[in-house]
Amino acid sequence: MADNTPTVADPGPLGLAGFATTTFVLSLVNSGLIPAGDVVVVLPLALVYGGIAQLLAGMWEFKRNNTFGAVTFTSYGAFWLSFYFLAKDFLKGAPSDAVAIFLLAWTIFSLGLLVASFGTNGLIAAIFVVLAFTFGALTFGAFTGSAGFTKIGGYLGILLAIMAWYGFLAGVANNTFGRTVFPTFPFKK
Repeated sequence: MADNTPTVADPGPLGLAGFATTTFVLSLVNSGLIPAGDVVVVLPLALVYGGIAQLLAGMWEFKRNNTFGAVTFTSYGAFWLSFYFLAKDFLKGAPSDAVAIFLLAWTIFSLGLLVASFGTNGLIAAIFVVLAFTFGALTFGAFTGSAGFTKIGGYLGILLAIMAWYGFLAGVANNTFGRTVFPTFPFKK
C-alpha cells in the first residue's frame, strides 16, 4: 500500500503570499496611489518574492502532484521574474507596445487558468476572475495609452492582492489549527 502523506508542506500559501504582496505594491503604482516614479520599489519584490518564491512554490506543487498549483505558481513566478527585467528596460525607455504585448499574453494565459480554476474552490476561482479583469484593464490601458484603464487595473490589482492574502491566510491558519478557520468555499463534487 502506497503512503500518500505529502513530503512537503502545502506551498500554496507561500505562492499566494508572494503573488499578493508583489501585486499589491505594483497596483499602488498602477492606481496612482503612489507616484509612477516609485515603481522601482516593486523590482526587488518582483525578483525575490513574486518571482523566486512563487517559482519555488510551483516546484513544490509539482512534488505534491498538483498540476494546477504547479503551473500557476511556476508561471506567475516566471511572470514576475520577466517583469523585473522588462521593467528595468522600460525605465530605460523600452517601447510601451512591448509592455502591451507582454500584458496581452498574460491576459490570455490567465483566461485559460480561469477556466481551470473552476475545478478548485470558490476563492481561487474568484481570484482568477479578478485577475482576468485586472490584466484586461492593464492590457487595454497599455495598448491605448489610457491612464484611466491603467488606474482601473491598479484598483482591481489591489482587490486581487487582498483576495490572495486572504487565500494565504486561509491556507496557513486552516493548516495550523487543523480545521477551517477561514473558508475557501469548496465546490460541491
